[in-house]
Amino acid sequence: MACAGDVPTLETLAAVTLLRQYVPDIKLRVVNVVDLMALQPPSEHPHGISDEEFDEIFTENKPIIFAFHGYPWLIHRLTYKRHGHDNIHVRGYKEEGTTTTPFDMTVLNNMDRFQLAYDAIKRIARFESLAGREFERLQNSHQQHRAFVMQNGEDMPEISHWKWKA
Repeated sequence: MACAGDVPTLETLAAVTLLRQYVPDIKLRVVNVVDLMALQPPSEHPHGISDEEFDEIFTENKPIIFAFHGYPWLIHRLTYKRHGHDNIHVRGYKEEGTTTTPFDMTVLNNMDRFQLAYDAIKRIARFESLAGREFERLQNSHQQHRAFVMQNGEDMPEISHWKWKA
């Protein structure tokens, strides 16, 4: 799981919490990218990290779910020369939404905790059998969220008051 930006980081950490609940034996790494230019090779940008460092952090053969506060294509462009580039799935801004709650914006742009957790399950081969059940859980969570927002005009307390627990 990778992220860049405050809201994507929060949603990624919340997705990790959900994944640990749904699939207790899952092994995850969270990478918070603070300097996007580090994703490029040093030949492209002075802040870029070497291929060896990139592979050590992101791996060459594991799925990477990347939550980003901008357009997803930017992450793909910054990493297109990297090993494992085909394993990167980016969720980011899709120009969806209007005046609504902060969490609802993540839902409308498919970058919420439930979607990120589902994306991870769907892309890990040994969890394929869980994907159908988790898709149903994702849909139920989104429906509950939508109903609450429409009725109350704010995010559900379990969303707005969520805190990371190690």
